[in-house]
Amino acid sequence: MPSASTKWALLTVGVLGLCYLLSPTSPSWPRAAPSPAPTSIAAPSPLPALPSITPCVANASMQNISGFAKLPKQSQDFMLYQHCRAFPQLLDVPGKCGGPAGSSNIFLLLAIKSSPANYERREAIRKTWGQQRTLEGAQIRRVFLVGVAPDARDAAKLNRLLWHEQHEHHDVLQWDFKDTFFNLTLKLLLFHTWLQERCPGARFVFNGDDDVFVNTDNVVSFTRDVPSEQHLLAGQVLVNTGPIRNPASKYFVPTQLMPSELYPPYCSGGGVLMSAFTTRAIHRAAQHIALFPIDDVYVGMCLEKAGLAPISHSGMRPWGIYVPRYSDPLDPCYYRELLVVHRFAPHEMAMMWQAIREPQLRCGRKVSIF
Repeated sequence: MPSASTKWALLTVGVLGLCYLLSPTSPSWPRAAPSPAPTSIAAPSPLPALPSITPCVANASMQNISGFAKLPKQSQDFMLYQHCRAFPQLLDVPGKCGGPAGSSNIFLLLAIKSSPANYERREAIRKTWGQQRTLEGAQIRRVFLVGVAPDARDAAKLNRLLWHEQHEHHDVLQWDFKDTFFNLTLKLLLFHTWLQERCPGARFVFNGDDDVFVNTDNVVSFTRDVPSEQHLLAGQVLVNTGPIRNPASKYFVPTQLMPSELYPPYCSGGGVLMSAFTTRAIHRAAQHIALFPIDDVYVGMCLEKAGLAPISHSGMRPWGIYVPRYSDPLDPCYYRELLVVHRFAPHEMAMMWQAIREPQLRCGRKVSIF
């Protein structure tokens, strides 16, 4: 393990690194050769008018369901608009993968779920594990998936912020729906539609939250020998779990939405890795399955419909890692061998990205994860 002085040095580097990361003029920290942005992507025009999609109206018949009036508002809203699947796209990057024909050159697409206000997280990811680069021949590309801030007072200024981010980075996919927890499934569905239209040839897709830390070098190493036309959905698998019936819980699912007490096997939504074969299977299955308020459970439903199952990977830790008492929870030796860890603040991403890549880093143990 690194000495105490080394740990303090790494912490200092991380704090300074965060300031460096969030500087609008600072370059990336490339380990591999950075890939230039596709020249076919034009800067977005100033806040264009929305495409003409007929607004989806509430399904008033839901109010006739027994017990509907006593449900929490978020459950009522979900049920009233559960049938809505088409929303105008406010920001797009049609050339992100070089077009449908050129997308077979993309080895790994990072699709990161974010909220409009999470600017610092997106900036930290752009300068650390989410760099668009070519790693030993494997092209890595990045998109952030966002909706619109639920509060109308915030929506205008945050849409302007996202437009400026798009102008600089060309990496934002935004749709005109409220960016809420129960709409994460809608975000997933719209992304998979975009993926099949814009980037169908990408060999692997990582889909995760904007507060996870991803060792993309390890992700590429793990997937190099995995056929992309073979089923793969890897993460932290949950089995024999069911809906939470406590209305005070963020994850509350009423019996009116799901009478069953058992979910299919699924991976925690903090971060999952999918092959091209599996992304297509999920997209097809989703056309026949009603939206569900918990997005990672919904993916499990799609896999079950397709006759597939998720697999656990010991290097993917959506609930963090166990650190012995009195040990440093940010010791890079705990993270160097992993693929995904949740949860990280922006300054911790900056510190860890530098720390695990230091040539001088010496660890007293090695963990085999692939």
